[in-house]
Amino acid sequence: MFVPHHPRHRAPHRTLHRAPRLGAAAWLLAAAALAGCTAAGPDFVKPPPTAPDDWTSWRSADASLRGNALADAALPGAWWQAFGDPLLDRLQQRAVDASPDVLTATLHVAQARAQRGTVAAQAGPELKADAAISRQRQSAYGAGTRMLDALGGNREALAQFLSAPFTLYQAGFDAAWEPDLWGRVRRSLEAADADLAREAALLDLARLTLASDVARNYFELRTTQRQIRLAREEVAVMADRLGLLAAQARGGLIDDVPVERQRADLAALRAQLPALLEQEGAAINRIALLLGERPGALREELTAPAAEAHAALPSLALGLPSEVALRRPDVRAAEARLRSATAAIGIASAELYPSIRLGARVGIESYLGSRLSDWDSRTWSLGPSIDLPLFDRGRRKGVVQLRELQQQEAAVNHRQTVLRAWQEIDDALSGYAAQQQQVRELEARAQSTRAAYDLARERQAGGLVDFVVVLDAQRAELQVRRDLADAQGRLNLRYVTINKVLGNAPRGTS
Repeated sequence: MFVPHHPRHRAPHRTLHRAPRLGAAAWLLAAAALAGCTAAGPDFVKPPPTAPDDWTSWRSADASLRGNALADAALPGAWWQAFGDPLLDRLQQRAVDASPDVLTATLHVAQARAQRGTVAAQAGPELKADAAISRQRQSAYGAGTRMLDALGGNREALAQFLSAPFTLYQAGFDAAWEPDLWGRVRRSLEAADADLAREAALLDLARLTLASDVARNYFELRTTQRQIRLAREEVAVMADRLGLLAAQARGGLIDDVPVERQRADLAALRAQLPALLEQEGAAINRIALLLGERPGALREELTAPAAEAHAALPSLALGLPSEVALRRPDVRAAEARLRSATAAIGIASAELYPSIRLGARVGIESYLGSRLSDWDSRTWSLGPSIDLPLFDRGRRKGVVQLRELQQQEAAVNHRQTVLRAWQEIDDALSGYAAQQQQVRELEARAQSTRAAYDLARERQAGGLVDFVVVLDAQRAELQVRRDLADAQGRLNLRYVTINKVLGNAPRGTS
């Protein structure tokens, strides 16, 4: 096998050197002692948790929206399962399996873990073996044959012999270790750990965003479908009332004005149906996209009559406020970025100091294949090398200053992320409380309109009122039910928002 000659395989680089007086063992002990020195740069200090004492503090809304009936237990990771809707549970799992965002974030975590392993490997020694067989020829008038002119004698014969082609056989082992004197590797490992933590937080964020999007679109779909069903019932009631009014007008009991007014109201209600049907189709398509399905693939599954039942809203439990900062993925990612930026200062600072590299080489070299195994064919070298930065026009110091500014930026970003998190939590809790109050009021109104409708039916059966009064009461009851369905749908969405702003990321679903 022919291997091209490489300068590092030339014999002059493997000459025997006498070890320094200090000795190889002393060099190793000294390097190991220096490697245990304090790492360059500042140590990372975890920011203190920023959180209120309880969920009634740090609120900007009216006191009536600061409910304190909150359980001690935290919301479950698979929070959508509290609705008891098997179809929603299946949609969530299918979305995780099909999501390119979750898959990409998972791959980023795997890449960060692999990168950490690469950085950790820098702390240990490096061993390698090599072998080569090369065919060589030296120049008769090159640097290697220059001494022939000084020696005199039969130069031509000597030059012909030295420049004759020959085969060189080489093999050996190399060992090298750079002691981590100033903590460059340790700081690099800290940065790698921080990057891994950041990617893990972003993976949780991708899962949380996906789960929230699926639940939000699902509840919007269910609300729209209930509106469609109630609108059709109201259309039927108004059509019956129009028929009664038209009959009364034909009989001369009333004029045509109520008839035309009722006909206009019926047309206006029917005009709402196409928009509701379009919203239903769009919601189904959004869910299909989240599940990686084509348009129309989920229509039969999502429009089945059995799937239209309204799920009861689960009880709200938030856990301890101090744990929120540890749970929100964006806060965790901002903290990991700050930790990585702090470690980067140490990495840059370590470049200001000299580095020592300990190396050893043991091998054999011969231009005669038959003598390759001879003891006299051995070569070896042992000794340290030092790299001492002297002058670079401030480049290394400039890098340190840049890393310090980046660390300050990461600290500002972390503080802003925490403040934004609590602002979103305050808005979500206030919106949830307000929506709960609206639902309760509409439920009371729905009971009243239902009672009025039942009373009108009883009076109509007793001949006290005509059927038009019954139809009017029924229409009022249906309108309140539509308002209540819309409010209940918004309450479901508020529940989804609370889980999202609390960073309640699902775990173990992919």
